[in-house]
Amino acid sequence: MLLSSEKKTADMRGAYGDALVELGKDDSRIVCVGGDTTDSLKTKKFGDKYPERMFNVGIAEANLVSVAAGLSIAGKIAFASTYAAFIPGRCVDQIRNTICYPYLNVKLVVSHGGLTVGPDGASHQQIEDIASMRAIPNMRVLLPADAVAVKHLIKIIANTPGPFYMRLARPSNEVIYSDQADAFQIGRGNVLEDGSDATIIACGLMVSRALEAAKALHKKGVSCRVVDMFSIKPIDRDLIAKCARETGAIATAEEHNIIGGLGGAVSEAVCETYPVPVKRVGVRDTFGESARDEEIETLLDNYGLTATEIARAVVDARSRGKK
Repeated sequence: MLLSSEKKTADMRGAYGDALVELGKDDSRIVCVGGDTTDSLKTKKFGDKYPERMFNVGIAEANLVSVAAGLSIAGKIAFASTYAAFIPGRCVDQIRNTICYPYLNVKLVVSHGGLTVGPDGASHQQIEDIASMRAIPNMRVLLPADAVAVKHLIKIIANTPGPFYMRLARPSNEVIYSDQADAFQIGRGNVLEDGSDATIIACGLMVSRALEAAKALHKKGVSCRVVDMFSIKPIDRDLIAKCARETGAIATAEEHNIIGGLGGAVSEAVCETYPVPVKRVGVRDTFGESARDEEIETLLDNYGLTATEIARAVVDARSRGKK
């Protein structure tokens, strides 16, 4: 059973910090590089436990990436972390040329992606990071749905050579998964609910909203399959093609620009395997706006990142499939 039977919330950043501490206990090669956001990213937990393996380079993100690359060359497994607005926002060149081109063992784990940055506003709402990261050769891109997924995926990437980019959410969110390590594999998606009339493929915070949309559609007689596509690159093309064949219509949902993110990746796979109508739910190629923490849900509503919009996208995709 993949889905958790409990209704609770948890912090992805806290799960990241805890996973680093656990990994550091068993492997002295684990190091962490931060940029004055170690409290926020919860990597301070690792630094408090292993101060000789924690490097805070200050507000110098391009240097942060280069330091992580150097540590990797020295034989370390380097985790580099700050906000998504800064990595990759300020250092795509360093990521491309000092990490991905030489295929170094650096793990970029960032927070504060998407619109849910809230009070920090449009300048810090990174809605194009997935597009830029998945376009760079050798980079693998992950966007977990909850704290359970974070815990297990961090351990997987620590033991998998090469570059990774993982985006965490700022707010605490609903725990979706039961605690099963074997539920996660790079390059695979998870079917959380089965269905025959359409498929919803979601990632990150939108997975819980996809499940909510499926429940609402079920009440209207529409059977929806729900897939958590936490591995955006490599993406599970076989599962996408299977869903296309068996359900005939797909809606995607992401806290990212609809250009170049999960929706783009799914559309590419569908076009090359089994073409069916695809409707993308996400930020519609526009910048966001500021919102207080208590207004985050309203902000998501304003930009169409809701269960209602996902359900509407399913209906639209199905109607186009029947023509």
